[in-house]
Amino acid sequence: MAAAAALEKAVRLRWIGTALALCMALPAAAATQVLVVAGLGGEPQYEEHFAKWSEQVAHASLTITGDAARVQRLAGNDARRENIQAALRAAAQGLHAGDHFVLVLIGHGSFDGTEYRFNIPGDDITGTEIRALLDRFPEGVTQLLVDATSTSGAVADKWAGPHRIVITATRTGGERNATRFAGYWAEALGSSEADRDKDGNVTAQEAFDYATRKVTESFKEDASIATEHARIGGEDAGRFVVARLGAAALYASDAQLAALRTEQDGIEQRLDQLRAQKAALSADDYYNKLEPVLVDMAHLGQRIDARLAQLGVKTGGGNAVF
Repeated sequence: MAAAAALEKAVRLRWIGTALALCMALPAAAATQVLVVAGLGGEPQYEEHFAKWSEQVAHASLTITGDAARVQRLAGNDARRENIQAALRAAAQGLHAGDHFVLVLIGHGSFDGTEYRFNIPGDDITGTEIRALLDRFPEGVTQLLVDATSTSGAVADKWAGPHRIVITATRTGGERNATRFAGYWAEALGSSEADRDKDGNVTAQEAFDYATRKVTESFKEDASIATEHARIGGEDAGRFVVARLGAAALYASDAQLAALRTEQDGIEQRLDQLRAQKAALSADDYYNKLEPVLVDMAHLGQRIDARLAQLGVKTGGGNAVF
């Protein structure tokens, strides 16, 4: 029993480091679709910023989809109302319960006290129209909606709903200045600083915390009054992965690592089931049942290290170097 207990401690300590790159916050079988839209800038500096930030978000999103076909970016003249509508309809038709959808709007918004509008070439698209299209998604599809435009706070409550995380760059529709949030959100998706727990995954909550902190710091540096205050609502923002860094990013594109992740899920389920039985088992029975699970875990960790080494990722002491 003492040997098994020692094995549990040793294996779990080693596994923590290796599993950081393997443990994904979202279910392994879930598909993720991302739509990034850059609206009108109105001025050259904003046109340049919106294009750059939308490219950053789209590029980082590849680390969670593993498939360029699942990341769509609309910018310039392509960011028209009919194209946004078509993209949302297509995503709704292609996703199923358990899948995930990310919408990121970058640009300027307007609010007349009743209706929010996202400023794009041609006719603007309204918050009401976007909500109606989002409501067409199959039940059980988790949606992350990031409206990083001015006046975006006007849709924070209107877009809220089950299986939906809503992030807006402003608190209300009355905060009308061009926002800084979008740039820092894009920055967060590639930042190890944003990844607070250093597991290689940047979650929606971590990206939000990073962006809001940077916005606050930027206004302080300018010695100016903050004109935007971001909001976040919904559940599980801390589990919704928006980007992966270093070794963790490989799991979206490498079939062998994806298969190892599936095995890891199975081992974790076995551990959970065993822990649930612990109170009903004697200490000897518990550790006798636990030992083979931990051995399987240790062997899997070795196989993960081996595959990472094949891909050129350095590991040491069982811990992937991100």
